[in-house]
Amino acid sequence: MSSEAEVAAVNQDIDLSPVDSILEPYLGKKEMIIPIMQKVQDHYGYLPRPAMEYVARRMRIPLSRLYGVTTFYAQFKMKPRGRYIIRVCKGTACHIQGSPKIAERIEELLDIPSGETTDDLKFTLEEVACIGACALAPVIMINDNPHGRLSPDKMKEILDSYE
Repeated sequence: MSSEAEVAAVNQDIDLSPVDSILEPYLGKKEMIIPIMQKVQDHYGYLPRPAMEYVARRMRIPLSRLYGVTTFYAQFKMKPRGRYIIRVCKGTACHIQGSPKIAERIEELLDIPSGETTDDLKFTLEEVACIGACALAPVIMINDNPHGRLSPDKMKEILDSYE
């Protein structure tokens, strides 16, 4: 590991040693950016800058190219995310049944706008095009758990259950 990567990692308390084992099968395969970055994100929960710099250096890929790929795809997250990812469905059925008010209530309760994470890294709030559970409209997913037939009044109880 280069001293620059070590300094960056120390400044952000990021251990870069797992990146070496992630990169091992991909060394010399510059076309494998997406699977590499997926594995790095799986490890850290997001793509920390020191890890991206380290991948760029080890793979001999310009950092700008890594950023170009990772910012293009919605699956890649550049900031830490919460332990619980709340996805509010914005599909037609959910919208008609009141998902905008559900999202508004969650924003109030967590004191964050959609797309952000609480300061304690407990919750991340996201809006998604469709969850695919129209019969439960309006519906949200918290990690892999669906919650349907919601009203704004039910949201505090649901969020409190994740304490």
